[in-house]
Amino acid sequence: MELLSLQYFLFLIFLSIYLYQHFFTSLKKYKTTGFTVYPIVGTLPSFLKNRHRFLDWTTEILTTCPTNTAVFRRPGKIGGIITANPSNVEHMLKTNFDNYPKGDRFISLIEDFLGHGIFNADGELWKVQRKTASYAFNTKSLRNFVMENVKTEIQSRLIPCLAKAAETGCRLDLQDVLERFAFDNVCKLAFNVDPVCLGGGDGETASGSDEFMKAFDDASTLISGRFLYAFAFVFKIKKFFNVGSERKLKESIATVHNFADNIIRSRMEVEELGDHQDLLSRFIGITEDNNSPEFLRDIIISIILAGRDTTSSALTWFFWLLSSRPLVQLAILKELETIRIRNGKSIGDTYSFDELRDMHYLHAAISEAMRLYPPVPVDTKACLNDDVMPDGTILRKGWFVTYHAYAMGRMEGIWGKNCGEYLPERWLKDDDGTCQVESAFRFPIFHAGPRMCLGKDLAYIQMKSIAASVMERFEIDVPNKNTCPEHLLSLTLRIKGGLPVRVRGRNA
Repeated sequence: MELLSLQYFLFLIFLSIYLYQHFFTSLKKYKTTGFTVYPIVGTLPSFLKNRHRFLDWTTEILTTCPTNTAVFRRPGKIGGIITANPSNVEHMLKTNFDNYPKGDRFISLIEDFLGHGIFNADGELWKVQRKTASYAFNTKSLRNFVMENVKTEIQSRLIPCLAKAAETGCRLDLQDVLERFAFDNVCKLAFNVDPVCLGGGDGETASGSDEFMKAFDDASTLISGRFLYAFAFVFKIKKFFNVGSERKLKESIATVHNFADNIIRSRMEVEELGDHQDLLSRFIGITEDNNSPEFLRDIIISIILAGRDTTSSALTWFFWLLSSRPLVQLAILKELETIRIRNGKSIGDTYSFDELRDMHYLHAAISEAMRLYPPVPVDTKACLNDDVMPDGTILRKGWFVTYHAYAMGRMEGIWGKNCGEYLPERWLKDDDGTCQVESAFRFPIFHAGPRMCLGKDLAYIQMKSIAASVMERFEIDVPNKNTCPEHLLSLTLRIKGGLPVRVRGRNA
C-alpha cells in the first residue's frame, strides 16, 4: 500500500510538471492576440487603462492580429470589431455598403451638434443630401470660387501673419493659425460669410468671430468625448441634469446653431436678389422640397466641420514632419522652383490650378503625412445583419464596425517594413516621378465607396496652395521637432497644446 501511495504521489508530481511546462511553452509559442476579454466586463478594464492613448493602444493590438482585425466587447453585450484590413474596409464601405450604415448609436451621439447633416445621416435622407452635394461640388465655378478665396486669404492674411511673426521673432501656434485660416475659408465656401478669425498682419479679428470659432472647437471636442465613456448612460445623466461637460457642450452648440440660423434665414429672404457661388446658395437653389432652415443648417455645419478640421489637421502634422526632414523640404522647394521657371513666375505669385496639379512631390509629401496622421483616424459603422468579413471575421447583427485609418498607415502588410517612416517617395512612380493614386481602401483618408469625400480635390487645392506659399517664403522651426507631439483626439486628429513654432524669412 505504501509503495502504491508513493508511486501515485510521484505520478502526480511528474504530471503536474509536464502540464505546467506544456501550458507555458504553448503560451509562448502561440501568443494570444487581440484584445483581452474578461467575463462580464469584456474589454472594459483594458479600455479604461488605455483610452488616453486609444489610437496607439488599438494599433498595437491590431498589429499582433493575423488579419489585423480584433473583436472588441464591452459590458451590456455590446460587441464589435476594429479592423485595419483593406479587404474588410472595401467590404463594409463598398461591397456590402447597405449593411453598414452610420447606425442609431453613432447618429445619436453627435446628433445634437450635426443634426441630420450629410455626415450623420443614413438611408434616403443621406441619398438626398449626397445627390444635392454632388451636384454642387462637381462644378467648375465652385472650384474657381474656392481658388479665388484661398488666394485672397493667403495673400491678405496668412502671409502677413507669418511675416509679422518672422519680423518680431515671437513664437506662434501654427496649428491655431491654420485652423483660423481654414475656418475663414470654409465659412466663405459654406455661406459666403467671412468671420475674419485669422485677421491680417495686425492680428485683429472680427467682432464675435473668436466666440463662434471657440464654440465650434469646444462642441467638436466635447461631442467626440461621448465616444470614450465606458458607459453611455453617464453622459446621458449629465445631459439630463445639464451639468459638467454636457452643459458646456449645450452652450457651445447653441452659439454655433444661432450663428448659422441667422445667416440662413437672412439668405433665404433675399436669395433671389443675388447671385452667390457659396454652397448654401446652391443648396437653396437645388433643394426645392427639403430646404427648411434646419435641413440647411445641418448640412452646412457638417461641411464646415469637414472643411476646417481636416485640412488644418493634415497641414499641422505636415509642417511638424517637415521640420526635421531638410531633404524633403529641399525636394519640395526644387519642384516649386521648376514650376516657377517653366511658367515665368516669381516667388509670391499665385499658382494656377494646372500648376498646383503639377506639384507631384508636394502632393506625395502631403499624402504621406496623412497616411501617418490621418485627419479622421477612425470611423465607425453599424452592422445591420449577421455577416462574415473577407478575412473570416464573423459579425453579429447590432455590432459596431470600426475601420482604423491611423493603424492602417502603420501596417507592414500594407506599406512594407518601412511603414513607420515618412517617405514621400513611396507615392511616386519610378518611371516619370508623378504621384500615383492609391486605393482608397488602403488609404481611406477621404473615406471610400459611395460615401467618398466630395471635397477631396478642393482639399488638395487648399493644402497645396498653403504649403507652397508658406514654404517658398518662410522657414518653420519647431522646438523639440524630433519628439512626436501628443495627440488630441477630437472628431479629428489634432496636436494637444498646439504646434508652437518660430518663423524666419527664407534665406534671411
